[in-house]
Amino acid sequence: MPLSRRQALCSLPALWLAPALRAQAAAPGAAISPMLARDAPPAPDPTGWLVSEKLDGVRALWDGAQLRFRSGDPIVAPAWFTAALPARPLDGELWLGRGGFEATVGAARRARPDDSAWRRLSYALFDLPGDPRPFAQRAQALSVLAASLRQPFVEAVPQRTLPDAAALARELDAVVRAGGEGLMLHRAAALWRPGRSADLLKLKPWSDAEGVVVAHLPGRGRHAGRLGALQLRLDDGRTFRLGTGFSDVEREAPPPVGSRVSFRHQGHTDDGLPRFASFWRVRPAE
Repeated sequence: MPLSRRQALCSLPALWLAPALRAQAAAPGAAISPMLARDAPPAPDPTGWLVSEKLDGVRALWDGAQLRFRSGDPIVAPAWFTAALPARPLDGELWLGRGGFEATVGAARRARPDDSAWRRLSYALFDLPGDPRPFAQRAQALSVLAASLRQPFVEAVPQRTLPDAAALARELDAVVRAGGEGLMLHRAAALWRPGRSADLLKLKPWSDAEGVVVAHLPGRGRHAGRLGALQLRLDDGRTFRLGTGFSDVEREAPPPVGSRVSFRHQGHTDDGLPRFASFWRVRPAE
C-alpha cells in the first residue's frame, strides 16, 4: 500500500551547509556517497530514535541534477519525474509498495524509461544529504519540502517515536505481518555523514547479507542434474555453500557465476559464517 502523504504546504527554509559538506551538496551532478545502515542489536531500546518502515525498493539518490543508484551510476528517469525535484541533494527509495521490489527494479534499470511504469512509482524520501542539522530536524524539513513540491509521486517517509522495546517489537511484528520487510531506526540527534553508521540501524526478523556466485555445485538425490548449492564469496573474501531457499525454476536456471545474490540467515556460526542461510534473490547491479 502507498505511504501516507504529509499535508503541510509551507516553504522550506534555506539550508546552510557545514563547510566540509557544502561542496558535495552544492555541486549538482556530483555523485553522493550515501549514509548506510548497520544491523540493529536484538531488542533495541528506541528511546532517542526515530522509527520508520524499511522500504523494499531501489535506493535512489538525487544529486540536484541526476538521479543515481547507490553506486553512483545514473538512473534513467522520465524528464517529467526529475523536473519536479529540487536543485539540492535528496536520499530516498523508488518504491512501488510492499511486494513490488522486482517491478521497481525493472522500471529503474531500463535504458529507456517506461513512462507507465514510472507513473506508478513513488520517490519516498528519508534524508537530506549534506544538511548539517540533527536527523530529527532534517526529517521535519524533508516532510515540509516533500509537501511543498506538490507532486503525487514525492513523499517523505513517515517517522515516529516509540516508548520502549516492547512497542518496537509490536511495530516490527505489525509491519512484517502486513508484508513489509522491517524497520529503520535513525538516531534523532545524529548528524548526516556518508558511509556505514551506527546512527542508522535496520531491524528485521532475520538478517540478510550478500555474496558473489563463484561456482555452481551439482545436486544429489531429487536435485541430481541441476543446482545443488551455490558457492558464494562474501565481502570479507571467505566462501561458503548456500543450498536452500531455491525454487525449482531457480535450480534449473541458477544465478550465473559472477552475479551478486542476497540471502537471509539467523546469526553466525562460531567461525563467523552465516547460520541457517537461505537464498533470497539475485541482487541487481546498482
